[in-house]
Amino acid sequence: MSVLGLGYIGLETAGLEDWSGFATDVLGLQQVDKTKLTRAFRMDDRKQRFIVNDGAEKGPSLFGWEVADHTALLSVAAKLEADHVTVTMGTRALAQEREVQELIVFKDPMDNQVEVFHGPLIATDKFIPGRAISGFRTGVNGMGHIVFMADSRELVDKMSRFYIDLLGFSLTDYYSNPFEARFLHVNPRHHSLAIVQSETRAFHHLMMELYSLDDVGQGYDLVLEGDDLVAATLGRHTSDYMTSFYTWTPSRFMIEYGWGGRSINPDIWEAHERAGGPSYWGHERSWASAEIKEKARQLRLANGKAGNRAPIQVMEGNYQLADGACPWWDGLKANASK
Repeated sequence: MSVLGLGYIGLETAGLEDWSGFATDVLGLQQVDKTKLTRAFRMDDRKQRFIVNDGAEKGPSLFGWEVADHTALLSVAAKLEADHVTVTMGTRALAQEREVQELIVFKDPMDNQVEVFHGPLIATDKFIPGRAISGFRTGVNGMGHIVFMADSRELVDKMSRFYIDLLGFSLTDYYSNPFEARFLHVNPRHHSLAIVQSETRAFHHLMMELYSLDDVGQGYDLVLEGDDLVAATLGRHTSDYMTSFYTWTPSRFMIEYGWGGRSINPDIWEAHERAGGPSYWGHERSWASAEIKEKARQLRLANGKAGNRAPIQVMEGNYQLADGACPWWDGLKANASK
């Protein structure tokens, strides 16, 4: 049995108070005070999604993946143990700390602490965002997606096999230009996990998806007001069609803040190579090397020259029809019907 989605993420930081302000005032999360050394944050009806612990600056240190029930949890544990992965049953105290019914704990090939759980606890009170936003798109899609950087092609392959073979992920798509990248899904979200090849081995970013493009734009304004917070400019991905920007967090990893992600059908999806690179436009990366920046820029320019684009992804009731006709869209539909 496979996992259902990303349930929660936890990190250690030396800047607990900085995180309190950033998570609420910029990201729009709701803070839940737990102890003097911990902050927990809500983004929907779950009691917590984001956990920040006081300590050495380690950044994201644990990742919780949800399964359906006790039977599914035991099935995952058995599969891991059969592959000689050390699995520990979480204590009742740890389950209470994570606000779940039951969990197991183990390490992946990059030595990340992975927790598979079932039975997330639901809050009795309404989610109240830290700033005026429409809310986060979670539900069956999980809380978002995460991306790891692997420092060799061998590690990219090893991480991909681990999550596919043992946890039930499936390959969505992949590319090798401007860098090696694999995108994996477990639900209708285009990817819940990605592994990219880099010169370093580290956590790269967490993506949070909003219900409104204006939420993203207003968040971008807030980040622009900060001191060197923009990690990647506003842009649109060729993979999940997300319009987003990336911001540095107080722990100096990135949050992708986006809107308009595509939904796929996991039952019939076929993996493929993506030739257009990461983005249709934008997403100029402040963190990338000059060589990577130039490769990515050339791919974006090629997308523009070729007229590569994709329909905007909207939900029922979240749009109004404009007058007129779009020649590009009409041509696309005509070609599809041939």
